[in-house]
Amino acid sequence: MRVAVVTFPGSNCDMDAVHALGVLGAHVWTTWHANDTLTSAGRAPDAVVIPGGFSYGDYLRCGALAARSPVMGAVRAFATAGGPVIGICNGFQVLTEAGLLPGQLVRNAELEFRCEDVHLRVERSDLPFTRRARAGQVLRLPIAHAEGRYFADRETVDRLRGEGRVVFRYVDATGEQTSEANVNGSVDAIAGVVNERGNVLGMMPHPERAVEALLMDDRRSGSDGGREDGRFILGSLLDAALHAR
Repeated sequence: MRVAVVTFPGSNCDMDAVHALGVLGAHVWTTWHANDTLTSAGRAPDAVVIPGGFSYGDYLRCGALAARSPVMGAVRAFATAGGPVIGICNGFQVLTEAGLLPGQLVRNAELEFRCEDVHLRVERSDLPFTRRARAGQVLRLPIAHAEGRYFADRETVDRLRGEGRVVFRYVDATGEQTSEANVNGSVDAIAGVVNERGNVLGMMPHPERAVEALLMDDRRSGSDGGREDGRFILGSLLDAALHAR
């Protein structure tokens, strides 16, 4: 499986993504934002990751400048052809600014940076990003963002619900939606959405930070430990890329 990780000025989770995907057995390379192609040494990727960070220093709006980088033309073409694309944290912001996903990521409800572990409920298990999970399963993943509150107008949210395009919601350890569990105040507790075709995912929590047990603290375990819950997502991505070859 070949995966291209896009790097913008200000990206700081690109190497995290490279490491995590390498642990899972992928051949990974980084693609600089100024490139107009995703290929490396003449090889095209099977999947694309847009990582977290502070692309272009978060000037204007988070992800707004990155969405207009030359590389995003190649990302758009890859997604249009059906290739799986995942945007994580700042990558989610980039995808919404590029129009590849609906909605917007705005300032957290308490106007503060949140860096902690959260629980997510998997709402769909039939996507390239969730096939290793089961619907209703609760995952524990880290977040680290100040502008992670998902917002869209009522019509858009209703459409996302009706079309089953909400992939993850913030919940408590038992899988229940509560105001306390919705750490950033996202509308409908949305933590991740997909496009109409189901091959482009944006999510705020960081699966690449939860693929190795040593990186998570057992004393804060969720319903099933959660130390390697990122594998459910990134492993699913690699499975989908392999089967699509």
